[in-house]
Amino acid sequence: MAAFIINDVNKIGSVPVGSSNPVRIMGIINTSPESFYKKSIALGQQIAAVAKKMEEQGADFIDVGGMSTAPYLETMVSESTESKRVTSAIKIIKKVTNLPISVDTCRASVAKNALEEGAEILNDISGLKYDKSMLDVASRFQPSLVLCAYSKKLVKGNNVAKTKALLQESLTLAKKAGVSKNIVLDPAIGFFRRSGNGPFFTKINSDWVERDLLILQNLHLLKSSQPLLVSVSNKSFIGKLLKKEDPSDRLFGSLAAEVVAVLNGADIIRTHNVTETRQAVFLAQKFLHKFKKGL
Repeated sequence: MAAFIINDVNKIGSVPVGSSNPVRIMGIINTSPESFYKKSIALGQQIAAVAKKMEEQGADFIDVGGMSTAPYLETMVSESTESKRVTSAIKIIKKVTNLPISVDTCRASVAKNALEEGAEILNDISGLKYDKSMLDVASRFQPSLVLCAYSKKLVKGNNVAKTKALLQESLTLAKKAGVSKNIVLDPAIGFFRRSGNGPFFTKINSDWVERDLLILQNLHLLKSSQPLLVSVSNKSFIGKLLKKEDPSDRLFGSLAAEVVAVLNGADIIRTHNVTETRQAVFLAQKFLHKFKKGL
């Protein structure tokens, strides 16, 4: 399948990504008490301290979520609740840092309110497919986009090929909304499952851990003219492989997976652990640079 060639220079917010740019770091702030990783939750004025610390640690963006979408949790909240959480957080963050803010949502009303408050990036784990009104929001605000691989239907067959096809579908939707630049693709590690408790996952008939490992191993096959964002921080496949039920015990596994992602082509790493991830990514890029030079 032919790749879309949308723009030679990609920016997320005001930050150039991909190509010869360094791998960027996106720090995660969850304002949802139900989130799977409790250390990522920041409420009220805690948000200011966390955002400022992430900037000091070297984050390039801050990603704000107001509802957990972990497939194995029952965490649906109302759109008004999600919207209130993220807009309140954005107001606080903007007072302490100028880092571009990403809103992690797949619901159009939440995205609209967040973008009106000053978010520059829309991170939609459904790749613009969950809420039909999201195309109108994208068309109106023209935000930078993070588009995840997602399907409402059962996905069978080669997971790498299917993931690439799903991402291409989302690019087509973005183009339909008139967004033709500043788009990053996310292969949705952790969101392809046999079953789940919410609507924000893609159903597959194969082993989900093997699927995630296969995608990380073959990131280069997903590359097109759009940069790749990879989010593996403290996720379930690491817990399964290392037998670490508590997400707080998955730091070392997360860093190893992030290094693999960088070596295989990731341009942005989305993480709960900004300091540790930045160091791991820095070293991975050094090795990658030496390898490309043949030294």
